[in-house]
Amino acid sequence: MRAAVLLIIGLVLSAALFPPQWYPPRLRFEIAQIVGTPAYDESAGSNMTAAEPEMMAPTEEACPEDLLGWRDAQTIDGVEIAAAPTCVADNPYAIAAFVRGTNNVSTDTLLRAGLAPDAVVKGADLDGDGDPDEIHIRLEVAELNGGSPDEQEPTAQFALAPGITPGLWVFAPKSFGMATENFESNVAMDLLRLPSPSMRIEQGDVVKVTLENTHYMPHTIHFHGVDHTYLTADGQGNDGTMTSENPLMPGEARTYELNPRSTGTAFYHCHVQSQAHILMGLQGMFVVEENRPSNTLQTLNIGAGQVRVTSQSSRESYTQEYDLHYTDLDSGLSGIIQRSNDPVEIERWIHGGYNLIESESDYYTLNGRSFPYTFRESLVVTGPDELIRLRVLNAGSEGLSLHPHGHKATATHLDGVLQSEGAQVTRDVFWLAPGQRADLTLNTTNDGLHSYGSGVWMLHDHGGRGITNNGIAPGGNMNAIVYREFLQPDGWPISQGEDMNMFFNPEFYRRADDMAGASASGAETEFTAWFMLRVMGFGLALGLALASLVKLMFPVVRSADES
Repeated sequence: MRAAVLLIIGLVLSAALFPPQWYPPRLRFEIAQIVGTPAYDESAGSNMTAAEPEMMAPTEEACPEDLLGWRDAQTIDGVEIAAAPTCVADNPYAIAAFVRGTNNVSTDTLLRAGLAPDAVVKGADLDGDGDPDEIHIRLEVAELNGGSPDEQEPTAQFALAPGITPGLWVFAPKSFGMATENFESNVAMDLLRLPSPSMRIEQGDVVKVTLENTHYMPHTIHFHGVDHTYLTADGQGNDGTMTSENPLMPGEARTYELNPRSTGTAFYHCHVQSQAHILMGLQGMFVVEENRPSNTLQTLNIGAGQVRVTSQSSRESYTQEYDLHYTDLDSGLSGIIQRSNDPVEIERWIHGGYNLIESESDYYTLNGRSFPYTFRESLVVTGPDELIRLRVLNAGSEGLSLHPHGHKATATHLDGVLQSEGAQVTRDVFWLAPGQRADLTLNTTNDGLHSYGSGVWMLHDHGGRGITNNGIAPGGNMNAIVYREFLQPDGWPISQGEDMNMFFNPEFYRRADDMAGASASGAETEFTAWFMLRVMGFGLALGLALASLVKLMFPVVRSADES
């Protein structure tokens, strides 16, 4: 009887002394709600509501000042670069190098761009029409927000939105120097970002794309929807798949050859363990432009978005052109490279640990960013009576239901194929399955059909998940079509709704269960001695319970031995 009482006492004490730090986050959150911690119980004196979380981290500036003048219209090495109306713009020196070729610009331009001299080499004019037709592009593989053995923070940081930095792999143009902005920063240089750059070539060009695998994992490039041969001229694999070639191992290089006969919007991506590598960020838009004399092509468009140097064929029909690259990310996958920087462990987790069937996307991006950062650099800025080409790629794992407010656009091309006039559909919702592309014409004529007039009109996925950051709205791929009269000089839209500054605080996108977990455990970990005493008490109580259980069991064991 005494042993039974001691067993009960031991079990009760064990439950009471079990450290709350060891509870699952969801249980900690529920306990915090019941008990009433200061962070979640209004009766504890907090005036904060669920819609107004306490902002502990500093709020970022919504529209950073353009200190380097990258937004301005300018001419560099003879390349006329259009102004960027948004808050954040691409490096104009890199744009000039992509148009002329890194082998044809000044050393100053190359240094300001951060590009290697052989990143985009443009050669002979094979058809004599005044523009180069031999193009050689060199890409590397970069890791963003990966784990480090030396620092707690991720290295080469790239944020999707305030405080959101999932692990990423991306293709990037060959560059020189540091992977970060400077010696004192962990922020990745501007060439290293999600998505991998949009590529543009001309119909009939003789193109080589060399992948220099600077990463610790094997990779390839598959040109999805681009006219290319199965084998190169010397018999090497040219499709980037396991049926055409072996993966490109770390430190190796492989050159893919293309001579596209048809035009259109296509896609390129890694095809090694494609269920994971594509969703890690190894994906980009690929555009084949129509052949025109003296064509000016911006061979790479870093981060997609506005094309600041458009092709001759685009200028013939459109006032502007935008690349809209949509994708989604699963933190369960991207977090693998943040838990370890051991390639053996990472390969084991990706190959045998990560299960795409059981995964769910947490983050949805447009041109590598989620709202509110989309409003910094991906706004479609227009005026009345314009025709704008939107090249749309859904590179994610989920379908995209793209809805422009205030407009009905016309789908002229699907998967790079021009639709007959009778097949071109004008509507306000466009469905794209994973891997699909559509070219949309946005007509801003205020006729009650194509446009309803000027304003700040939302442009977003109409699926609920697509406009959230880890389930918190507003976020995801939310963007806007903004008329110039509704745009401030610094590039921020003039809205009449909510104050958007609150969305630029990382605390806004922290989930409540994470915050409760921090609250429930943070108060304990502030007192290390008390925590250790509690662990010791838990150990003693558990020992008492086990000893009492053995005491109760002992007569049974002894009687069994005697028999």
